Amino acid sequence: MGYLLSKLLPLLVLPLGLSLICLVLALLFRWRWPLMAAIGLLWVFGTGVVSQALWRGVEGAQIRRSAASAPRADAIVVLSGGRHAAPGDARIIEWHDPDRFLAGVDLFMVGRAPRLLFTGGQSPFHPGLPPEGRLYLNEAECLGIPASAMASTGPVVNTAEEAVAIRGLLPRPQNRVLLVTSAYHMQRARRLFERQGFEVLAFPVDFKTRGSWSGGIWRDPMQWFPSAANLQDSSVALRECLGRLVYRAW
Repeated sequence: MGYLLSKLLPLLVLPLGLSLICLVLALLFRWRWPLMAAIGLLWVFGTGVVSQALWRGVEGAQIRRSAASAPRADAIVVLSGGRHAAPGDARIIEWHDPDRFLAGVDLFMVGRAPRLLFTGGQSPFHPGLPPEGRLYLNEAECLGIPASAMASTGPVVNTAEEAVAIRGLLPRPQNRVLLVTSAYHMQRARRLFERQGFEVLAFPVDFKTRGSWSGGIWRDPMQWFPSAANLQDSSVALRECLGRLVYRAW
């Protein structure tokens, strides 16, 4: 029930949820202002300009680095990033984004740490999918990383559980970890791992903010018009802000 509420309650205060509440109020009471508010919310948070500003806010001044430039640590810790079951009898599992896994493998290959640890992310809503760490272990072994140098936690459902589970795999005094996760998620993850006594060396990947070298977003006229993709991006960034508030991870 707690996991379900953690997924449902934020929807009420994210742009789409607030817009739906405004529309219901407009229908029930024949008020005009909730209708205008709903349109405004969807338009503003559906633009690329706003979604990119939110991404920049949650990702901060972090930059993408090469694996060779990373400091040395006792272990590389790769947090789960999501996967789903592809249709068909072959029962193929596809990843949402392989950046975390690939970065962890790269860090190990260039000798940044002697151990590569994964977390076993698993949603209770999808019991048929194995813990994500199990998939990572299999793929990493196929890429030539010895099984003796790797481990994964058991099933975990959130970042707080990941931090506790990794502490169980890496007993003190092995505290120095290269933490690999999405840039927007790094600050919250870092705080939660530090509370478990780790010295966290952040290695952010999966950046959502566009690099300025590709050209300013302001010049693209389509970024001033709303789209479902931009609304989703804004919602994920705002949800991360809520997560930091709940876990006091500012």
